[in-house]
Amino acid sequence: MQNITYKLPSLKEETNQALTCWYNYIADEKRVSKNTIEAYCKDVESFFDFLSSHIGGPISLTNLKNLVASDFRAFMASRRRSGAGPRTIARLMSSLRSLFQYLEKVDIIKNHAIHSVRIPKIPHSIPKPLSVNQANNLIDNDNEKNSWVIARDNAIFLLLYGCGLRISEALELNIKDAPSEDWQDSIRVLGKGKKIREVPILPDVKKGILKYLQLYPGKSDIDDPLFVGVKGGRLSPRIVQITMQRMKNKMNLPDNATPHSLRHSFATHLLQAGVDLRSIQELLGHSSLSSTQIYTEVDKKKLADTHQGSHPRSGHLKLVSDNS
Repeated sequence: MQNITYKLPSLKEETNQALTCWYNYIADEKRVSKNTIEAYCKDVESFFDFLSSHIGGPISLTNLKNLVASDFRAFMASRRRSGAGPRTIARLMSSLRSLFQYLEKVDIIKNHAIHSVRIPKIPHSIPKPLSVNQANNLIDNDNEKNSWVIARDNAIFLLLYGCGLRISEALELNIKDAPSEDWQDSIRVLGKGKKIREVPILPDVKKGILKYLQLYPGKSDIDDPLFVGVKGGRLSPRIVQITMQRMKNKMNLPDNATPHSLRHSFATHLLQAGVDLRSIQELLGHSSLSSTQIYTEVDKKKLADTHQGSHPRSGHLKLVSDNS
């Protein structure tokens, strides 16, 4: 990832230098994903914008060293007034903790006040997958039309649902990563933390990618992006999200139909088919099994909903529960 140099007007030169070092640390040594780095930087910059107004003037390292818990709470309160929810505020504070931990690690400043601030609890949620029929209808839609853009979108959805890829992982693939007619039953994926994993590629997924490559009119080098926009550059995740929104409206899909919901659907449907959690963990590229175990909650909820809706005495059971 390309190094950057911070020159924020809200910071003094010494603070800009420290921020630049932190950015390059999380990019090069921590190997945090590009999207996470962008989120961290946006969060930290919003804090410095607030702090510059809160304190009055450009922020020095001494200012950062002398911050107290009430300063951080004031920042959180300002974000709440702007409409930020618990999840957003928790992410903001996590980004700030990353910065202050780094500044202490490299002996620039020490300030433990941020660790005494209570971060909002994030409501527990479970993934919301599509049903098997909804997922299949989505990837089978318009499959016969000879449009390279439709074939491209279909190939991406096939990768998300058929291989469990994150949208960023699919869009980072290059031509050389694509399967050919005669070989390659798996695909090498660069995941979070720049970890490479081998993911088996189903025949239908392989077929969808090959159809897209056959229809794509541009001439491509093996190091060029696999999925491109109409102007020839690497496809933006936003375009995939817009395409999914259009398909959702067209096919009357539920509100939880997003590109990432296809990855959730991949994991949930494999679990429901009897695949063990360890295998699903490897396919998804989760570093911890606890990240994969959340899909067992999806399966339990479906079982509970089925029981509640199908049991001949479900109405009676609900009444007993309501009055208990």
